[in-house]
Amino acid sequence: MTTEPRRREPDEFPDDASVFEGPAIFGNDLQLLIDVLPQRIRRELQKHDLDDLIEVVMDLGRVPEARFADRMVDLADAEKPSEYVTMEELNHVAEQIGFFSSDNRGGIPRTLHRISCIRNRQGEIVGLTCRVGRLVTGTIDCIRDIVESGRSILILGRPGVGKTTRLREMAKLMSDDIKKRVVIVDTSNEIAGDGDIPHPAVGKARRMQVSHHDLQKDVMIEAVQNHTPEVIIVDEIGTEQEALASRTIAERGVILVATAHGSTLDNLIKNPMLSDLIGGVETVTLGDDEARRRGTQKSVLERANRPTFDVCIELRDRNTVAVYPDVAEAVDHILRGWQLFPELRKVDSETGETKVLKSDIAVLPVAKSSSPRKIKEELVDDNTEPSLTVSDFTEHSRDTAAMHPEQPEFRVFIHGLSKSYLDRILERLNLHSIRVTKNIYDAHALLALKSDSRPGSRMMKLAQDYEIPVYFAKTNTMPQIQRSLREALDAEAGTFAGHLATINEDACEDETEVALREAQDAIDKVLKEEKAVELAPRRSYIRRLQHELIEQSRLLSVSVGDEPNRRLKVLPPKERRKSS
Repeated sequence: MTTEPRRREPDEFPDDASVFEGPAIFGNDLQLLIDVLPQRIRRELQKHDLDDLIEVVMDLGRVPEARFADRMVDLADAEKPSEYVTMEELNHVAEQIGFFSSDNRGGIPRTLHRISCIRNRQGEIVGLTCRVGRLVTGTIDCIRDIVESGRSILILGRPGVGKTTRLREMAKLMSDDIKKRVVIVDTSNEIAGDGDIPHPAVGKARRMQVSHHDLQKDVMIEAVQNHTPEVIIVDEIGTEQEALASRTIAERGVILVATAHGSTLDNLIKNPMLSDLIGGVETVTLGDDEARRRGTQKSVLERANRPTFDVCIELRDRNTVAVYPDVAEAVDHILRGWQLFPELRKVDSETGETKVLKSDIAVLPVAKSSSPRKIKEELVDDNTEPSLTVSDFTEHSRDTAAMHPEQPEFRVFIHGLSKSYLDRILERLNLHSIRVTKNIYDAHALLALKSDSRPGSRMMKLAQDYEIPVYFAKTNTMPQIQRSLREALDAEAGTFAGHLATINEDACEDETEVALREAQDAIDKVLKEEKAVELAPRRSYIRRLQHELIEQSRLLSVSVGDEPNRRLKVLPPKERRKSS
């Protein structure tokens, strides 16, 4: 067992004004991180442009690696084992850092750099991740009005999208410009940097360090009890106890700004440990009249309490955020199964201007009726069938991101078209990276039925507001849906060219398509002439699909004949009554 390296004191680092004081602090202090690395790795790094360096990875017995925004570079010759990372080099870096906390994280005092270690079973360091910490300004310009409103804010987003960066800038804005008493509960010293003196990036905000991650909830309560804050900022609320501590803080009238584990508001609702942040979820049994009025089952999910946070912000990417200005209302609508359209704010990466994409239609109920006439009058989501077709012919279980990471995911939102038809097209052509999404703002393209998408309609207005390109299908058939999908991919050929090779317009029809069209023609003939009609012989699987389609038309079908000539006979309403 190796002894813990001596913690390096702040005064052992350069302490001149060009590094730590004045406007220069907002510049690049990358050299301080490079200086702790072994000399041969420093020499290799100097051969590259380090403006977009993300981290340097050192694993025992492997080639050291520099990871940039768009590439990874080996810092040694992979063919020479003598140049692999050694235990002496790892210990050298550890001695420079001097201290790793209980979560195996360390840093350089008065900087935002983070060094994380990997240990073996004996507690020895066998790997290091030296992550570059840069101060980025202007990240909250698009949500400045929300920060200044004095409401509690919850920030969601996947790792690396910039949650902590925005917290840091919020702390400076609230403490310096708005003049509020701000306390940061800094569990891993990621917000205010390592060392006992907070980084100037957080302005006048005070920082409380957490000795162990399990104590974060206690430090949150201690901050309220001892230091009279007006605002508390917390990074990464991840346990049920921390969620309860957050509610306690909010009930005492303190503004809470925090991030949480989860990329969307829907994820948070489904997380039993953190759902209390948005009010909690409980099962409620409705009366017969209320269930009938809502068009739902008697047992439904409802919000249990008022949410801890007033506003929820989802970070889609570094330049796009989705804002839910009323968390309570948003959660209620999601639990009722309604389609929810948040306010999108996009920042132009070149001009820095913010464009707000806000539709007049905030929330739309999902159509529950199976009547084709009513469905055409309402805005339906992608689970609603617009005409008398089989709703689900097959079960599709597909995790596109995990199974096929080599293809970029192409997301489509459909309106007035059969989801089952599109699913069958994607399955037959093996297009696993194309996914149907329930959120129009998350889609790359909108596929719509031409007759149901008049100019100026609600769907066309939403597509325009969210800047989603629209591709039309003349009829709700597989050939037309496949043709519109190809047009969508043609328009995005630069990114999704790999999908186009598998879509052949000449191969649109298959046995299932022909059989279902035959069944639909038979249905129309039976309803018109009131005479029984026999279909062509089909396989058992195809006959079952025909059975389901005929049942939706309130007709009866029976199987006649023997294999391989077994087929369906569609009976008119009179014979249906005789059979019953």
